[in-house]
Amino acid sequence: MMHNIDINKMNRLMEENKEAKQIISQLLENHQVTVSTIAHEIRNPLTLVSSALQIIQVQHPEVKEFSHWKQTMDDIDFMRQLLEELSTFNNGNTLHYSVFSIEHLLKNIAISFAISLDEEESEIEFSSSIPDSLGKFTGDKIKIEEVLLNLLKNAKEAISDKGSIRLSVSRKNDILSIQVKDNGCGIPSERLESIFEPFKTYKQGGTGLGLSLSKRIIEAHGGSISVTSKEGNGTAFTVKLPI
Repeated sequence: MMHNIDINKMNRLMEENKEAKQIISQLLENHQVTVSTIAHEIRNPLTLVSSALQIIQVQHPEVKEFSHWKQTMDDIDFMRQLLEELSTFNNGNTLHYSVFSIEHLLKNIAISFAISLDEEESEIEFSSSIPDSLGKFTGDKIKIEEVLLNLLKNAKEAISDKGSIRLSVSRKNDILSIQVKDNGCGIPSERLESIFEPFKTYKQGGTGLGLSLSKRIIEAHGGSISVTSKEGNGTAFTVKLPI
């Protein structure tokens, strides 16, 4: 996996040399195709294995009592999730543009998240502040929604029992700021520097691709994502997008 310093050198080389830009662009495209192909080829038989085991479990419920059965099923689900997220991460900077109301999208996300908390009978208090007339936005609607739902999901997981999550939005000139803030467990300072790195995770069962994918998507839109946190005092993720 390339580090930021490698990416910066590569971008500088591409700016200075048109021939190098063409070669590097082709190599990156080939790399993406290869990763997506491998993930697809592994995911298909893994899905068949998972389906077969589920059929066995339905037909023979006693297998649930077998030693390591649950762990095996959990491991297969994790591998499927990892392959799906790897494929999505690999195409994170490929956008399908449309023009849409960012205000409506954000309000729909807030409503959907609030409903999910109600369905789970969660004691988490959720609030949102989304002004009217934010204007039209040009970007990938599905991927922007994916980023924000991932940030809200992370906020929910950071709260062990009771707590609060706030989604706040503002616009200054041509910059849209979206913040997801929680009063959960917070993130230790030594982990903040690497929080957006691929495959870096401190959550049990996590793939470490959610935040790195979010960063790729936001940067592909010409924006930025940042985090502030203090252990024991909550976390705030801020997304800024040109509008």
